[in-house]
Amino acid sequence: MSDILNGLNPQQKEAVMHTTGPLLILAGAGSGKTRVLTHRIAYLIETGVANPENILALTFTNKAAKEMKERVSSLTGAAAEKMLVTTFHSACVKFLKNRMTLLGYKRKNFVIYDTSEQKKVIKQAFDTLNFRENYREIKESDVLNFISKQKETMTYPEDLEQQGYGGHPYTLAYKEYEKILKKNNALDFDDLLCKTIQLFEAYPRILESYQERFKFIMVDEYQDTNLVQFKIVSMLAEKYQNLCVVGDDD
Repeated sequence: MSDILNGLNPQQKEAVMHTTGPLLILAGAGSGKTRVLTHRIAYLIETGVANPENILALTFTNKAAKEMKERVSSLTGAAAEKMLVTTFHSACVKFLKNRMTLLGYKRKNFVIYDTSEQKKVIKQAFDTLNFRENYREIKESDVLNFISKQKETMTYPEDLEQQGYGGHPYTLAYKEYEKILKKNNALDFDDLLCKTIQLFEAYPRILESYQERFKFIMVDEYQDTNLVQFKIVSMLAEKYQNLCVVGDDD
């Protein structure tokens, strides 16, 4: 126990020893935010407040997730292998695995399209809709950015149609893009987040199973979360409220 608290200042110790309930940690760059998070995870395990398998720690890059897991492992040993320390997107891949038929897809699993594959899909959508002739000024990259922005706010083609934008070329391209993805049983990176929310909303028992599993949730670099990521975290933490977020308010 002394090793976990050793070297922490009073404010860091206070955060580490706050075991249950919501916790917001605000601190500037280089102030040891991630250190507090990893030491708090170790403290939860060491004190018996949380089992390792009930801990979910989320961050934004594979590199950051790897470093966090290594830090936790140095404090907890083998217990680190039982917890899920990962990125938002990787966590959502796990949530969606073998469940895509529940969302109306042909097969239980899916492929993930990277940027180059997304460009091929939008090119195909442009060809199908004769954009080369009708909308020469519209760039494929602009439409892909538009689609990504819409998904960040969980806005889909049918929502845009209801808002009166059904005939807008961007909406038409978005709708065709989605049609091609679904035909190919494919998701883009934004879909990993959006489809997770759709799954949780449509199947509360699946959400509840993850709420029971991940009773303690930690989020690093919280200032970088968008609306979809916030929604996922909120849904997972709703039952037990043991949510700790660390961010830079600058």
